[in-house]
Amino acid sequence: MSWRLFLIRHGMTEGNREKRYIGKTDEGLCDEGRRMLERRKAAEEYPEADLVFVSPMRRCLETAEVLYPGQEQVVIEEFRECDFGLFEGKNYRELTGNVHYQAWIDSGGTLPFPEGESRGAFQDRCCAGLVRMAGICAEWERAEEKKGTGRRELRAACVVHGGTIMALLERFGTEGGDYYSYQCGSGQGYRCVAGGSPEEIGKGEIELSCIHPLVFSQDLS
Repeated sequence: MSWRLFLIRHGMTEGNREKRYIGKTDEGLCDEGRRMLERRKAAEEYPEADLVFVSPMRRCLETAEVLYPGQEQVVIEEFRECDFGLFEGKNYRELTGNVHYQAWIDSGGTLPFPEGESRGAFQDRCCAGLVRMAGICAEWERAEEKKGTGRRELRAACVVHGGTIMALLERFGTEGGDYYSYQCGSGQGYRCVAGGSPEEIGKGEIELSCIHPLVFSQDLS
């Protein structure tokens, strides 16, 4: 099976605006972030979706409601943002001189966050969520086939976190990009094609191919 997958980072929060590490902190959207989403939505710049999957965090739930109003939100717990541990809620200026932060910077961002998650554990968690999501997508396809309305490609949106997107594309992407090459701004993201046989999906083997950034007209001006 294959389906079109849209990985969308949530809109801006106050912590994002101040460039803070916001992981387990359950912030909602700030006014500026909500307005940006609403402008893009009004311009019909976000792709339509048959299924909408979300992280359980407020900023993702609120973003999904703006972009896909009235559609059911399927919560995937594993899509929560990384736990930044001692860095949570702080920005670069506040962490300058912190020995743990300097060690993390010197490692290229590969060390575990002190008293938080390691990248490996975070990535494993996110990828388990995508495998679970793929099972739900397969059920949707079977239900559509039973309706006899003809087979069509499923469109699934994931409204999640920047870290979640990076984790999924590095692990499952076929284009060989590294973790940080898939960074994206608030409200931005990627479109791709997700695929795998039922047997492959059952073993956690999913391919994400044809990866392209979502493009917005205001970003081109």
